Amino acid sequence: MEIRVLGAHNCESKSTGLTSLLIDDVLALDASALTSNLSFKAQKKLRAIFITHYHYDHLRDIPALAMNLFLQEKSLNVYSSSPVFDAIKRYLANNDLYPNFFERPSLKPTLRFVEMKPYQIEKIANYQILAVPVNHSVPALGYQISSDDAKVIFYTGDTGIDLVEAWQHVSPQVLIIEVTAPDKYEESVGRARHLTPRLLMRELISFNKLRGYLPRIVTVHMNPFLEKEINREISKIATALGTPVHLAREGMKIKL
Repeated sequence: MEIRVLGAHNCESKSTGLTSLLIDDVLALDASALTSNLSFKAQKKLRAIFITHYHYDHLRDIPALAMNLFLQEKSLNVYSSSPVFDAIKRYLANNDLYPNFFERPSLKPTLRFVEMKPYQIEKIANYQILAVPVNHSVPALGYQISSDDAKVIFYTGDTGIDLVEAWQHVSPQVLIIEVTAPDKYEESVGRARHLTPRLLMRELISFNKLRGYLPRIVTVHMNPFLEKEINREISKIATALGTPVHLAREGMKIKL
């Protein structure tokens, strides 16, 4: 399994993209750095998109991607919770701001929504996908992706603290988890249900206590204006935990 980081941040610029991941060129996790990073040919290769929650920086590219696929007569499944589907249809693909490609063309719509039920496995090609609720400011799902050759990752999407319930259902070799800001912003970041390095350490200790090991850890969703400070604090928690913790970067490839 190979995970390509298309976007690793919570702000977009020429050098930073909004959080999006691509697995083996066929599965996308979140969708706000897809069309700007993938050729039309690569977009057409996508088998499915999994959206964690309905905040704009995680689903923005859905309408643009749908237009590209529509013009290539290609259909694609979008997997998520019903609140995400409702938000896309209400605000983005509402036949006003942009066409509703869940209904166009009528005989074979470009987009097909599939609701992910928590703790139920969805089988797609050579992968098993498990949706696991996480603690964000809106309903949110993390996704464990397992391949037939026993490679396993868990992507939290945006999340806050108290992930012990989620940890009971996942056993990844690689954990891709958010860290939004340095510890000095812990109060405000915590209220918004995001993580700082210190809060991440708390959750990793919880994981280790429950599961008996720590996976490879990669962080995403960093504020690029604060990234140097985040990196310094991440280095300290990695030393304290005795395990590497890497900040993702655009273009990074993670191989299992």
